[in-house]
Amino acid sequence: MIANRRRFRRLYLAEGLEREERLDEILELAGTHALDVARVPRARLDEMVGVNHHGVLLEASLYPYADEYDLEELAAGKAIVLALDSIVDPQNVGTLLRTAEATGVRLVVIPSDRAATITPSVVNASSGAVEHLRIVEEINLTRFLNRAKDAGFWVAGLAGDEGAQPLFDSRMSPPIVLVVGSEGSGLRRLVREACDLVVSLPMAGRVESLNAAVAGSIALYEVVRDAEDLGETGGAT
Repeated sequence: MIANRRRFRRLYLAEGLEREERLDEILELAGTHALDVARVPRARLDEMVGVNHHGVLLEASLYPYADEYDLEELAAGKAIVLALDSIVDPQNVGTLLRTAEATGVRLVVIPSDRAATITPSVVNASSGAVEHLRIVEEINLTRFLNRAKDAGFWVAGLAGDEGAQPLFDSRMSPPIVLVVGSEGSGLRRLVREACDLVVSLPMAGRVESLNAAVAGSIALYEVVRDAEDLGETGGAT
């Protein structure tokens, strides 16, 4: 599992924070890493970040995106790859990354612009799962998908329109790239055209669609189920 890639600088605690077992564990870890501990007014923590910090903040280096990966090696290893097409909501991105870590996704691909990056809000929404994932930024997602197909991957896009196949009637076993589209417009045209198949979730109620995080999470577990049915795994490294 990937972890311990960041440099830690300082631990901030809100003044008046009650001592409890979880806080004692945090302070013990801070001591292990020889971190400075600063107690500051809660209002200052609110100004520093826009996430629910529970009175505890850790100042660390920027998120280290992966800069190297071997698509042919990943394909040979029956990997699951998750690609996010212009998803801008940090909560959706974080939730998808948490599911990606839980389902053994080996590589996550996000566009380098017009998409949420790995911010403190995303880290918080992922419950720290981002620290155990290999995430890359790609300037051109369509070009990446075509390279993945050349390397041996199937590419499946998740959409909610009439032209998509029902998810549970489709075979989506690894090696596969699952592409989840943005919250509003879904998959961009060129991204959709690069997909080998486009699938959708059945909607029996009055709500037209699920948000990107819920739909993508369901689809990831369907990929895992198909892999298990064939005795294949795309386990994490």
